[in-house]
Amino acid sequence: MSEAISPEWLADEALQKLLAVLSSNGEEARIAGGAVRNALLGQPVADIDIATTTTPDETIRRASEAGFRTVPTGAEHGTITVIAQGRAFEVTTLRADVETDGRHAKVVFGRDWRRDAERRDFTINALYMRADGTVVDLVGGRADIEARIVRFIGDADARIREDYLRILRFFRFFAFYGKGRPDADGLRACARHKSGLSHLSAERVWSEFRRLLGASDPSRTLLWMRQAGVLSAILPESEKWGIDSIHALTRAEADLGWPADPLMRLQAMVPPDAERMEALAERLRMSNDEAARMVNWAQTPPMRPDMSERAFRQVLYVEDRQGVTDRLHLALSGARARAVEDDKALVEAGGYARLLKIAKTWERPIFPVKGGDLVAVGWQKGPNLGATLRSLEEEWVSSDFTLQRGALLERAAEMAEPQPGSS
Repeated sequence: MSEAISPEWLADEALQKLLAVLSSNGEEARIAGGAVRNALLGQPVADIDIATTTTPDETIRRASEAGFRTVPTGAEHGTITVIAQGRAFEVTTLRADVETDGRHAKVVFGRDWRRDAERRDFTINALYMRADGTVVDLVGGRADIEARIVRFIGDADARIREDYLRILRFFRFFAFYGKGRPDADGLRACARHKSGLSHLSAERVWSEFRRLLGASDPSRTLLWMRQAGVLSAILPESEKWGIDSIHALTRAEADLGWPADPLMRLQAMVPPDAERMEALAERLRMSNDEAARMVNWAQTPPMRPDMSERAFRQVLYVEDRQGVTDRLHLALSGARARAVEDDKALVEAGGYARLLKIAKTWERPIFPVKGGDLVAVGWQKGPNLGATLRSLEEEWVSSDFTLQRGALLERAAEMAEPQPGSS
C-alpha cells in the first residue's frame, strides 16, 4: 500500500543527495521510522533516520565520496551517522535479530525490507518513505496511525521479550499518539512481562519514563500503567501515595499555560519525603540536578495560601526557590481541582496564585555583612564568629531585609568578645 506525501523537509537538498548516493547501482535507501510517522500525523520532525541496503562500510564509502563526513556511531549494529551540509542523519543497514536477551540483540545485515520492518517495535514506527515521498507500509502502520492505535508488530510477547524496555515505550507512544484505550493484546503482554523491567539499567528506565512524563497529558496513560502493574514496578513510591494529583496538575498546565515539566509531574505522584526521594533518585540514577530538585521539593515545608508577603519573602530567602515554586504549583493545581465543589478551595487557589506570582518576580537580597566585617569590629576568627554572623543574618531576615549594614555592624560591635590581653 503506497501513497506519496510531500512534507516540507523532504525537499532538503542534503537529504535528497544522501538518499540518491545510497540508492544507486542496485542499492536502495529510504527514510524510516519516526520522521515518516510524524509526517503522516502532521507533526514536527526533529531527526531523520535512514534505512539502507548498503553495508556500513559501503555507506561510509559512498557518503565520503559525496563529500559528506561520517561517524561510525554504531557500526557494529549497522548505524553510521552522516553529516551532510551541517545536518546529522543516522543511516542504518537493514537488519534482522538473530539473538536477543531482553536488553540487547545480535543482528545480521540484510536486504529484506519486510524483515527489517518486522523486527521493529510498533507498526507506527515501521513505515518507510522513498525520496519521492512514497510511503511504504509493510505492517499496517498507516491504518494504525489514522486510528491512533499503538500496536506491537506481530506477537506482543515476543516483541517484549526481545527488549523489555518496549513495555515503557508502548506506554510512551500511547501517551503521545494513542487515543481511547490501549491495544488490549499489548496491554496484557506488558502486564505479563512487567517483571522483566528489573533486567534493564536504571538509566534506560528513567530516560524512557521521563520522556513519557513530557507528553502533553500523560495522566490517562499513567492510569493504564498503574492498572497493568507497570507503574508500581518502576515507581513503587506511587503505590500507596496515589497519582490523582497528576490530573489536577495537567489541567492547570493546560488552563494556565504552564509548560510540561516531567519532574513536577513526578512530584505529583510521590510523597514529599526527602529520604525516599534521595533513594528514588539513586535508584533511577537521576542527574545531580534532578536529584537535588526532588529532595529540595520534599524538604520545602508547605505554605499557607493566606501567608503574608513579608512572611513569604522570608521563606523564599531561607528555602530553595525551585522547591518553593514546585510546592506552590502543586498546591495551586490541587486547590483549583477542589474549587469545582468547594468555595474555600477557590479562595485558597487565589492565595497560592498570589504567592507564586511573588516567587517568580522576587529578587533575593544579599546579606550586607561578611566575616571580615565582624573581625574589624572586634571579633576573633573562630566558630563563635560564624554563629554570630548567622544570628545577625536571622535578625536581618526577620526585619524583612530592612536593617542596614551600619546598624548590623553596631549590633556586632556590641556583641564582640574581648580580645586577648584587653582590659
